[in-house]
Amino acid sequence: MFRQFRLLCVCYVLIFVLPLNATPVSFAKPGDQISIPFGSASKIVFDTKAKTYNVFSAGIKIISNAYSLVKNNRQSITSKDYDEVKPIVLAINDGFGDGKKYTIVLSKPGLPSLEQVFYVYPGHEYFLTEVSLKGTDLKSNYMSPLVSNEVNISANGENRTLFVPFDNDTFIRYNAKSMNTDMENTSSEVGAVYENQSRKGLILGSVEHMVWKTGVFSKGKSGQLTDLRIWGGYSDEKVTRDKIEHGYLSGNVIKSPKVFVGYFADWRKGMEAYGKANRIQEVPYVFNWTKPVPFGWNSWGVIQEKLTFEKATKVVDFFADEIPAFRNGQTAYIDLDSFWDNFTGGMKGDYGKLKEFADYCKSKGLEPGVYWAPFTDWGFKSTRDREAEGSKYKFSEMWTKVNGLYHDFDGARALDPTHPGTLRRVDYIVDKLKTCGFKMIKIDFLGHAAAESDIFYDKSVTTGMQAYKMGMEYLVNRLDGQMLIYAAISPGMATGRYAHVRRIACDAWKTIKDTEYTLNSVNYGWWQTYVYNYIDADHVVFGAEIDRSNKARLTSSLITGTLITGDDFSADGKWNDAAKKWLQNPELLKISASGKAFMPVEGNTGDKATEVFMRLIEGEVYVALFNFGNQNKEFNITLDRLGLKGTAYNAKELFSNQSLTIGKAIKVDLMGSDAAIIKFKIK
Repeated sequence: MFRQFRLLCVCYVLIFVLPLNATPVSFAKPGDQISIPFGSASKIVFDTKAKTYNVFSAGIKIISNAYSLVKNNRQSITSKDYDEVKPIVLAINDGFGDGKKYTIVLSKPGLPSLEQVFYVYPGHEYFLTEVSLKGTDLKSNYMSPLVSNEVNISANGENRTLFVPFDNDTFIRYNAKSMNTDMENTSSEVGAVYENQSRKGLILGSVEHMVWKTGVFSKGKSGQLTDLRIWGGYSDEKVTRDKIEHGYLSGNVIKSPKVFVGYFADWRKGMEAYGKANRIQEVPYVFNWTKPVPFGWNSWGVIQEKLTFEKATKVVDFFADEIPAFRNGQTAYIDLDSFWDNFTGGMKGDYGKLKEFADYCKSKGLEPGVYWAPFTDWGFKSTRDREAEGSKYKFSEMWTKVNGLYHDFDGARALDPTHPGTLRRVDYIVDKLKTCGFKMIKIDFLGHAAAESDIFYDKSVTTGMQAYKMGMEYLVNRLDGQMLIYAAISPGMATGRYAHVRRIACDAWKTIKDTEYTLNSVNYGWWQTYVYNYIDADHVVFGAEIDRSNKARLTSSLITGTLITGDDFSADGKWNDAAKKWLQNPELLKISASGKAFMPVEGNTGDKATEVFMRLIEGEVYVALFNFGNQNKEFNITLDRLGLKGTAYNAKELFSNQSLTIGKAIKVDLMGSDAAIIKFKIK
């Protein structure tokens, strides 16, 4: 009788508990190991006795004794605290392809159920993992699906651990920190530990950004780590800009962010795989951009607060009459940045002149663009009783609350993205701009919308990223597919759902220092070219700089993605000649028209930029070289380091149009503050 009852219970579990397309696995016994293959020759091995797991690549153990760690009402719980283990495997098919979902269900009296989940695919050299808590009255702001005190990337030499910023504000820099001595590093959303010469590396990063901010902590020396963890719940005023701890989630089920874990023969390929995985996991909310890569101009480069209708229309004339070949898809964008309200007499003023400008652009075969920072209040120092545009709400009612005060940053005060006053203001301004006929909008200071808050107007929102999601989705909905969306200052990963273009770094202008600063972000963030339709190097300003410096600044933009200029083309100056010469060169424009960023050749430059980038475009190799110093420099780059075979390539330098022959290496002399682009057909 007992056997019959037990059999009925098992049948009940298989029929009513498991999903209909799940394949049940025998319940694990103490000492059992669950082997989970992924990629071509990798696997995860979960130890059901220790409640930990190891990660192997081609038979080599990379991560040892990893476990999950969560906090529930500030009580720390790890997977090692549990007694019972029940695995379930489910065949899945999603954006990543055909794969399997392994759920390791852990239980123990007195603790909420914990589930460690692995998503694996034979076609990808990485796996995805997450951890969930299930119970009653749960509350957490810290959830880690991977903590390990023993990691070996199987490569010792020029080892680095990469710091990736949360946003592109405050002229922050990426930093490939040397691990020659003991090093600690906390990176935002994604981290990489790699050896630069062999390029072997381990990549960990979140692929979900609508609930959590994610941190990646690494500690160790050379190729070995004594502490590695990735968790949802990261908050750091210097990085995420938050002045309070990460918001809490509560309920009967709480899930960590889903994270990407992969060991790669080339860390750069791993970062690109990570970028692509983000776009698969979080499909863009904004419509897909299928028109040509945008070229154009932005007024913040030089004109800035001196923006007038007369200056703007003269720029339009310059584009129409003097540089008609600076186009992609028969048009270019003329974008009015901050201070376009000089045309209107204020945000509540008369938009007639703004519409006249947009119409004038179109009459010249150009597309009008505009700017706005939808989640900031720049006038907060005046009076609390100012009435916001679009409603009777006061700005003081709409401010994000932090520690009983407010979130002030960059000279602006954050607005609660969930507040109806903020949303009515979006309605008002966006509708005015749509009526004017703008075809592009540059949105700025978006990080203000992601700030953690004491409380949000919408009580269902408890984290900064949930608030960001609500505000950005509302903005995209209101724009209604009528404009190209360009994000300036913004969270790096979370904005991928909402923008077509994102600026890779903070503001940059014309000097070689601006060029190097921008390229630091391209050096270690080029892979975001797969998160967005395009990434951008900010407006290119020539000014009165020497030609060499201008070549370098232009090249930094060409190899990043889009091409946006920024000089005052309403006035005469040296910059006009540079624009006529270079912005109509078809060989140079072809690079930007391809729309993808170049890959760095080296990743050992700390918080500086590498000097060599490369990319393959339509069967041709492009190598960009930079000399950031003041003295002449001789470059000698072996083809082997570029991943190329063969010798005796016939090449051309694109700025000078000079031919050169390449043997086993590219040998080029560059003067100080200069750049070159070498092109040759691949064999």
